[in-house]
Amino acid sequence: MVFMSHRNRPQPSHPSEPVRRIEAGPWAIELLPGAAYATRYVATQSAIGFAFDSQRGLHAIGSDRVQPFDALPNGLAFVPVGCDVLSESPKGGEYLRVIRTDGVPLAGDRAFNNRIDQQAITLALRMRAALLQASVEDDWEAWALALAERATGNEALLAPLQGAITGKRMRLLDEFIDAGLDRPLGIPAMAGLLGLSEGYFMRAFKHATGKSPHSYLIDRRLAKARALMRDSTASLAEIAHTCGFNSQAHMATTFRQRLGTSPAQLRSLSKPG
Repeated sequence: MVFMSHRNRPQPSHPSEPVRRIEAGPWAIELLPGAAYATRYVATQSAIGFAFDSQRGLHAIGSDRVQPFDALPNGLAFVPVGCDVLSESPKGGEYLRVIRTDGVPLAGDRAFNNRIDQQAITLALRMRAALLQASVEDDWEAWALALAERATGNEALLAPLQGAITGKRMRLLDEFIDAGLDRPLGIPAMAGLLGLSEGYFMRAFKHATGKSPHSYLIDRRLAKARALMRDSTASLAEIAHTCGFNSQAHMATTFRQRLGTSPAQLRSLSKPG
């Protein structure tokens, strides 16, 4: 996936987390929740994006050829002005979108995604945590500019990193993790699924996604918990058990550490009215 517009997303059957948006100086920053989407547009301004989750669907970016895509988590993306974009996904994924709104174009005329950049990962995680805590004052302009520099610098012209964790293998791994979130999951099981040694798997996964398998597993538990809080009436204790947390307190601690908010606060924002 390269870019999605929340305006084009189909309305979910259940209340979804809101789109979180802030404008700071010449920048507009949005955090789009994971949801199905289908969009087609010509970019009137260049934009930067960051996919927190692995995603898959169909897209055509700057061409008439529609083809399947498998996007890795932690992928930095860029869409130049004038680029023709078609993208759709049955599930989508949480996504950060940054646009310069004062008409000053961003450097670069080549669309890309799946760029793994450690500094961009740090910036995107910091921006997400701040967007989830609307009352916290942060240096938004500096963050947006720094992320733009990561997307439009010389490193953006390099070929995407290649490794043992392909889109197909990530899809298999996601299915395996999601099916077993209610029980302990470890490196041996994940490496064995892909037919890789544990050491090689850990290095290849970090190379492909910018994070450790353990950190990614925590993110999948959080994503599942957020979906259940949105789409079910299960109690927080039941959700914690279903998602493999030791307890509701453990889940709450993880939410605060990773997202900067509590499960109860996040669930209250997802309720209609």
